[in-house]
Amino acid sequence: MYAHVGAAPIGGEAWFKYLPGKTTVWWVILGLSVLTDFLFVPVAFVLYLALKAINRNAMLLATAFVGLFVVLDLAVTWSHYASMLILYSNYSRATDDIQRAGYLAAANYASAILASRLEIVYAIVTLSFAILVIGFVMLGGVFNKITAYLGLATGILGIVSLAGLTLTIIMNALFATAWILVVGYRLYRLAQE
Repeated sequence: MYAHVGAAPIGGEAWFKYLPGKTTVWWVILGLSVLTDFLFVPVAFVLYLALKAINRNAMLLATAFVGLFVVLDLAVTWSHYASMLILYSNYSRATDDIQRAGYLAAANYASAILASRLEIVYAIVTLSFAILVIGFVMLGGVFNKITAYLGLATGILGIVSLAGLTLTIIMNALFATAWILVVGYRLYRLAQE
């Protein structure tokens, strides 16, 4: 879906020029992202149960970072995207320049949060660190080496994404998606045994 709407701009005015015809897709992206954030909670819990015998402390740390990611991503990332969409809707319906200026100023704030390096830490690095730790624990457990190495690569790419390189961020997202699918499949298989 991100490919359909293109990269989000920086700045409130740029957002308001970018959003026409894209708000529905952004609401879908937002809804799916919030849902996946919530789904990380049971995944982290089940991974903790599956891997605690190998390294309980590392899994406690990883589980805490998954929880921290969920809280930060919901409180900062997706609340600011929702704010941007609502501000744009209000801006579009505003009847005078003073109202539009107020919505634009608020959008500049939301955009500044979304464009900050701290946002990369909240939305990418925190979860990537958790996946990196889980990947290390997986090397000695019930998951195959491919799953472990995929977790390690995801974690490293996420930490490197602090440099702000778009390619690294995209690769981290792709690796994280692949990792969670492989983990989900393996957890399903473990439940069947």
